[in-house]
Amino acid sequence: MSQTLREFLASLDFYSDRVPLGELTRRLEHLEIGLDDVRDYLVFGQEHYRRNLMHAGPAFHALVLCWRAGQRSPIHDHRGSSCAVRVLKGVASETQFEMTKDGLVYPTMTRRMPAGSVCASHDSDIHQMSNLQSGLDLVTLHIYSPPLLVMGQYSLTEPAVGEFADPIFEFALGGGI
Repeated sequence: MSQTLREFLASLDFYSDRVPLGELTRRLEHLEIGLDDVRDYLVFGQEHYRRNLMHAGPAFHALVLCWRAGQRSPIHDHRGSSCAVRVLKGVASETQFEMTKDGLVYPTMTRRMPAGSVCASHDSDIHQMSNLQSGLDLVTLHIYSPPLLVMGQYSLTEPAVGEFADPIFEFALGGGI
């Protein structure tokens, strides 16, 4: 059962609590969406990827993330939130991490996800999203439920887990991070 972007967002607006991760993933897989549907939110940062708020529902945020070549997120978790991602343009790279007994993280798997791919994570899952394409932009749609405002940030060399508040630019206004 495919849905347009408008139908997709309206159906998620009915939730008042966390949308189940499986539900987010399934709906994103069947979403009929193209770049024209998110054209108003295609705003890139020169030095860092950019998170542009497209829709704020009672139990979720829908963000369009715009990545220039070489830009990547910090290594992070999703503290108390589910996240489903759909690649709209380009090829995303997702690296998943595990933690050692000493509190350091190490990569366990990296996968390349072309346009149309969907991935999902939640809570204490640790990963990093990247645009490792040479000279090409990446655009991804992220649904966070509940909205993700603060993440745990991890380092390959330090065992301390920091907090990272990744800026959200409402309706594509503001400067890059």
